Amino acid sequence: MPAIRYSCHYQKSREGEQFVPGHALSYIQAGETMISDTEGTRVFTSGDLYFLRRNHLAKFQKTPPENGDYKSIAILFPQELLRNFSLKYGYSSGQKTAWPAFMPLTSQPVLVNYMESLTEYETLLGKPGSEALLLLKQEEALLLLLRLHPEFADILFDFTEPGKIDLEAFMNKNFHFNVSLERFAYLTGRSISTFKRDFEKIFSITPSRWLQKRRLEEAYYLLKEKHKSVSEIYLGLGFEDLSHFSFAFKKQYGVAPSLVA
Repeated sequence: MPAIRYSCHYQKSREGEQFVPGHALSYIQAGETMISDTEGTRVFTSGDLYFLRRNHLAKFQKTPPENGDYKSIAILFPQELLRNFSLKYGYSSGQKTAWPAFMPLTSQPVLVNYMESLTEYETLLGKPGSEALLLLKQEEALLLLLRLHPEFADILFDFTEPGKIDLEAFMNKNFHFNVSLERFAYLTGRSISTFKRDFEKIFSITPSRWLQKRRLEEAYYLLKEKHKSVSEIYLGLGFEDLSHFSFAFKKQYGVAPSLVA
């Protein structure tokens, strides 16, 4: 994955579920991005700057402006980069705090100007031999961010991995994210084998079967009680395509989802 990502497209696109493996700083140049997690939904529009924390599940939807293109720039901060940066500049994490998964950075013209300046480097940073320049731009972003928000050191330089948490509560909040079992295991502080063993002790069913059953139950509720359409719900419940969702739904309930009323 490139350390600086330039995004541009013409049509509305749904990115679907995504595991955010590393911290990132993102800037919307045109259009809007809607990000949702279990805590809520936030919309960022042209000119907005926001910070994404690592080790979170989120859903993204990017929409271009009317008669225009969606454009954004994101700069990523891998753990190895941050470890080296902390040693080089003497930064460390202090107390642990419950930070949200994505945070708006308002009234930050210096950071906005910096992100806009990256547009001029788009043709350079993707070429062989640009590693030194890329590292320089990442470090510059970190130095600016920490100068404006010293408290971000507690986030950026916390290198601990997710600890073992309540598996049942986590899965009931995050079942609709279409990520691998390995991701679920990691985020609950378990190896994949321990995750599967603990899961079956709690739910008396395999994770894969439980996920499909739980997603279909939610689908039935949304169709029957909330009068949602099939096209509105299947992606949001972790199904990759409509045909798979319809087949699984009919197998469990004996009727096509479009006939539920």
